[in-house]
Amino acid sequence: MKKKHRKSGSKNSEESSGSGWEVIYTGFVLILLCFFIMLSAFSTMEQAKVMQFVESFASAMTILPWGAKLDSGTVVMPKSADLVDARSALAKIMEELNLLSNMFDLKDDINLSISKEGLVMRLSDHALFDSGIATLSPQGLPLLEKIGTIIARTSYFIRIEGHTDNLPIHTELFPSNWDLSTARAVNVLRYFLQSHHIDAQRLAAVGFGEFQPLAPNDMPANRAKNRRVEIIFISNDPQQKKIEEIS
Repeated sequence: MKKKHRKSGSKNSEESSGSGWEVIYTGFVLILLCFFIMLSAFSTMEQAKVMQFVESFASAMTILPWGAKLDSGTVVMPKSADLVDARSALAKIMEELNLLSNMFDLKDDINLSISKEGLVMRLSDHALFDSGIATLSPQGLPLLEKIGTIIARTSYFIRIEGHTDNLPIHTELFPSNWDLSTARAVNVLRYFLQSHHIDAQRLAAVGFGEFQPLAPNDMPANRAKNRRVEIIFISNDPQQKKIEEIS
């Protein structure tokens, strides 16, 4: 009788262990089913929003026990503060600005990205200026003309930032990198004002010198990345709201 009881217990144990993988497998199938149903529902929406859903879904769900997660693989889409709706005004501006890199053959000198503030257009210094000079170069004027035309059609608050590397400068005109970076930002702003008559209340210029580098100033290539002018289309600026209230 004891022997028979042991066999019965063994059989129940096998059935219990066998049902464990079935539960996990069923849960896995249900999660996949939910995933593809949601993808189907999003099929008519912008790719950016689909990717945003996928990222949220992946972080919320796991098929492994005890909350374990798979190792992260290759990033499908670079993270940004907020994915831009492909139909939004900011996305259309980004598309127009992106065309300028091909138009002027400046693919390595123009970079576009989205930050928490809005759309950032990053221009290398030699696209607009000669070395150590704040006066706009003749070859940079056609590019600024196109950018100014785009800005004039929008209502965004625009901030123009000047940045340098950490190599010291000490000339009669520019005692420091602060002076050079600020003068460059102001000259870009002045061009927009004079050539496109953009409302001065929408424009601001600031110089950061060498104190906001993109890369370590340890080699010529990295220092070149840090010498730049950034034009920022601010999407949600409190100052812009104040201006609208006043007007």
